[in-house]
Amino acid sequence: MKLSKNARTVLERRYLKRQDGKVVETPEDMLRRVAANIAQVEAQWDPANVSTMEEQFFAIMDSCEFMPNSPTLMNAGRELQQLSACFVLPIEDSMESIFGSLRDAALIQKSGGGTGFSFSRIRPQNDRVKTTGGVASGPISFLKCYNAATEAVKQGGTRRGANMGILRVDHPDILDFIKCKADNREITNFNISVGITEAFMEAVETEQDYPLINPRNSEEVGRLNAREVFNLIVEMAWKNGEPGIVFLDRINRSNPTPHIGGIEATNPCGEQPLLPYESCNLGSINVAKFAKKTEAGWTVDWDRLGNAVHLAVRFLDNVIDANRYPLHEIEVMTKANRKIGLGVMGFADLLIRLGIPYDSEQGVEFARELMRFIQNAAREQSAKLAKERGPFPNYKDSIYDQQGIVLRNATVTTIAPTGTISIIAGCSSGIEPLFALAFTRNVLDNDKLVEVNPVFEEIMKEHDLYTPELMELVARTGSVANLEQIPPEIRRILVTAHDIAPKWHVAMQGAFQEFTDNAVSKTVNFPNEATPEQIEEVYRLAYKLGCKGVTVYRSGSREAEVLTVGSQLGESEGQQPSQRGMRPRKRPTVTRGQTERMKTGCGTLYVTVNEDDEGVCEVFTTIGKAGGCSAAFSEATARMISLALRSGVELEQVVRQVKGIRCPHPVWQNGKLILSCPDAIALVLQRYLDEKKGIKTEQVAIDPGDLRADACPECGGQLKHESGCETCIDCGFSRCG
Repeated sequence: MKLSKNARTVLERRYLKRQDGKVVETPEDMLRRVAANIAQVEAQWDPANVSTMEEQFFAIMDSCEFMPNSPTLMNAGRELQQLSACFVLPIEDSMESIFGSLRDAALIQKSGGGTGFSFSRIRPQNDRVKTTGGVASGPISFLKCYNAATEAVKQGGTRRGANMGILRVDHPDILDFIKCKADNREITNFNISVGITEAFMEAVETEQDYPLINPRNSEEVGRLNAREVFNLIVEMAWKNGEPGIVFLDRINRSNPTPHIGGIEATNPCGEQPLLPYESCNLGSINVAKFAKKTEAGWTVDWDRLGNAVHLAVRFLDNVIDANRYPLHEIEVMTKANRKIGLGVMGFADLLIRLGIPYDSEQGVEFARELMRFIQNAAREQSAKLAKERGPFPNYKDSIYDQQGIVLRNATVTTIAPTGTISIIAGCSSGIEPLFALAFTRNVLDNDKLVEVNPVFEEIMKEHDLYTPELMELVARTGSVANLEQIPPEIRRILVTAHDIAPKWHVAMQGAFQEFTDNAVSKTVNFPNEATPEQIEEVYRLAYKLGCKGVTVYRSGSREAEVLTVGSQLGESEGQQPSQRGMRPRKRPTVTRGQTERMKTGCGTLYVTVNEDDEGVCEVFTTIGKAGGCSAAFSEATARMISLALRSGVELEQVVRQVKGIRCPHPVWQNGKLILSCPDAIALVLQRYLDEKKGIKTEQVAIDPGDLRADACPECGGQLKHESGCETCIDCGFSRCG
């Protein structure tokens, strides 16, 4: 298996089998374990076929032409044997259902799965509760309860809890829901989306009011202006990327089994609409592997690609039977519909290799051609499996039964995010454009390593343009858009996510959605200076082009974000041009303040906070007898805080940036954990803030898990935001599991 050094690191951290804390299998051993386990299902129909299919499954993964979703790679052939990534659980309007599903979600997340919920059936806040005579707390209170529970569930050290929360736009609490993630520190384990109806979109167009419906009794309890609600959704998405939107009516028009139930929720990244208790196992074809060079130039090896799709569909269908489900209800529903979701990764790499710009009509048309082919090939194989093994049990009265089409699987295609498996496969993620053509990766001992996209490197060498100096130059911004030493015709195809106008992101999503059974996970990237009106335009375009949902992200819109590369840091953190070069106010001759003693792993730290007539203006630190680097770093931290304060940065923002930073030697003081010297400074500053507000506290509680938003919480590496998720480019960590 040809793997990059980074891919091997990701596998060792997250996927390979361990014994007594030590890795005891190689990547090849992992693939052999998975292939053997999934091939055993063949024995139900033809025992002689087991060894043949094991070799074929192993070969397609070993070549990185196909990868199943992470739980399958992690758990197949091991004790857990939970192989699905996506689950949806029902929430009815009762305490039994609400907390029963919460228990079920904990079991799913413990096994490595992500969960989606619709909170739309819960009665609104302050509605009457007949059995107690009290009033209801509403869906958002339970959303926060689910979020807290997810925080407490550790998924075996391999995957973190991830959720999707959806509320219908006609729920009486919709305004509070739209704003519930205005503070980025709130509800951190959920993506949220508004369930949009076509009636609402029509009301937006005509600027009419629309009814709010109490789910307890289906009665109208009020009306809102649709245009104003839509504007609020746009405003909040502009501020920090949430909520997203899902088009519920459109999703249910393509629901293959409407006789079984309606779809109200999706998995955490939104690409997999599911019925209650359904799960879906996903996998992706690395389409970059099927680029073929001919005398006429580069093309796609369609025959090889078709064979790979057939094999991948068979693999994913086998996973349904090999799986050990966390709940009996999920096993029953999953096996009744047998949904699978085959998608793609390496799409941006393939476009570059073919010489097609991502942001072009040619690129969009190629996307249609590619996904049409994959969809047809996947259905061909599902039809073949139906002849061999029978159709999915809920086939009768399904939309396929009505059309006279017999399939083994109710759905066959999904475009999912592929953050970690694309690192393993060494290709671009999903259908996203490249994040960067080159970037600087942090390695051990603070060393820096320039990592170059392999296809970009090949093209540079083919045109005799490759030099280490050029690669370092590209790594500063990740883009070649402004590098005149690269010919314009080459620059035109080497576009990255932030080189591309938002309309092309939506056009590409719409093209793939035309030939995808389920939905498409895609982030529409905006520059920091984008306006709410531009985001509104994208929402309308997504609706027009047939997307089932859309997620937007404006660069730098979340606090302390580092999602770009190199010297663009000032702009990527959301700093406006007028703010750059701001001079701090002068330090006054006389200040007043207080000093506090704090225990740290480096020794006793004395923190002095001084203020002048305009407020806090400086921080000083002295650290016991430690001296050396500890004293130097503490002094540097204090100096930069002082500079920030005198430059107009709010003290609350300083605290958010500094608190939660860890060092190898945390200590306890007065029952609270102090993670590091910077964390101790944050504790003192937070207490200072509380005292100014009249809040008396003996010690400020800092959540040890509340790390800075600008860095990967596992390795400190760089986060990128795509497919509705934050993913680390270094270690593969994903906030979506």
